[in-house]
Amino acid sequence: MKSVMSNKWVISLYVLPSLLLILLLIYIPIVLTGYYGLMDWNGIGKMKFIGLENYIELAKDTKFWQSAWHSLLLGLFSTLSLVGYLILSLILASKIKGANFLRKIYLIPMLLSSVAIGQLWAKIFDPTNGMLNRILVLIGVDNPPLWLADSNIVLYALFFPIVWQYAGFYIIIFYAALKNVPEELIEAAKIDGATSIQIAYKIKVPLIAGVIKVMVILAIVGSLKYFDLIFVLTGGGPNGASEVMASYMYTEAFSKYNFGYGSAIGFGLLVICIVATWVIQKLLNTKDVDY
Repeated sequence: MKSVMSNKWVISLYVLPSLLLILLLIYIPIVLTGYYGLMDWNGIGKMKFIGLENYIELAKDTKFWQSAWHSLLLGLFSTLSLVGYLILSLILASKIKGANFLRKIYLIPMLLSSVAIGQLWAKIFDPTNGMLNRILVLIGVDNPPLWLADSNIVLYALFFPIVWQYAGFYIIIFYAALKNVPEELIEAAKIDGATSIQIAYKIKVPLIAGVIKVMVILAIVGSLKYFDLIFVLTGGGPNGASEVMASYMYTEAFSKYNFGYGSAIGFGLLVICIVATWVIQKLLNTKDVDY
């Protein structure tokens, strides 16, 4: 009995530092964000308690809901892009020639910072000297789009660098999951006359359903709180056409020095992410398959 109790104390001591870090870096900031949302504060002077005014204003703020819609659209695009990532992973896992080289190529964007990726794609999207518009002119397009300056297409243009940025992450996760599918099942399917497409659709994909569910959650929640690349490329412009919740929060807190309202936006973003995660888990109520 003594040894069991002592083991519990030892385990608790090992776990305590991690729990303290989680408390200090996650839960306390969440509580403080909700608290600051109750204040009228410029980030420097004295805070003034105003109750739920910031949250009531947030519920009526059309700019916030427009930015939330943009974030949801990015989440939808990111989820659809998972299909492409999965197909590429299936191809890489099928022992094609050069698979190792291709895996390394897909990981390159993960080695670059968001600022570097933003600068790279800003040059590509440049309306005058950008590579993309030069190609369009060469193939006969007279008036190529102003990708990042056109409010009608800027959000769709931003989707491409975001997909490119995270391709390596999702592909490597899917690839690792596919490599864990038992080879005996695949060989048995081949003996029964199954084609490569049938093996992928009826064996491999169902066996990694749990991983796909996690990737969908990561894609949607990650899109809801996405900030850095959009801030570097457009800053939320033009005229708020690419504004997302995180960039709107930044603008209110650090550009307008309205930290109370910015904190309310941040807390609203947290609530939306929690609700989105719960909804996705209910919609994708899959169970992991034991091999």
